[in-house]
Amino acid sequence: MTTPSDPTRNLLSGPPPTLLPSDAAVTDALAAGEPPASVAASAPAQSAPWAALAEQALGKGNAVEAYAYARTGYHRGLDALRRSGWRGTGPVPWSHEPNRGFLRALAALGQAASSIGETEEADRCRTFLTDCDPAAARELGYGG
Repeated sequence: MTTPSDPTRNLLSGPPPTLLPSDAAVTDALAAGEPPASVAASAPAQSAPWAALAEQALGKGNAVEAYAYARTGYHRGLDALRRSGWRGTGPVPWSHEPNRGFLRALAALGQAASSIGETEEADRCRTFLTDCDPAAARELGYGG
């Protein structure tokens, strides 16, 4: 066991990246073009279909609907992250495909919050997304 005075302890290292388990059935269904609402109904604990629903609603200018879908996907993702050992901090890499549903839901939540004038929530989501993975922020249009 290391202690704060232990010279072998790496003080610059943070928590290890959190990698969510794959759900190939959800990924395959969405990739095959199954409607996200059908996928969400059959796998409501997965973030990816909720993120897809939020992105569709944003594309149609339905910010309140997008906010509701994105918040659901975000909370489902937080649940999954915690089950995978995440303790509120640490990387959630975009490069790990199963993490993308959560990261997309988080980005959509920030975009929807911005659209309805909820500036503090939009800023919180932007910061959280960048903290999870700057590559995700860049990929999802937040600079990073």
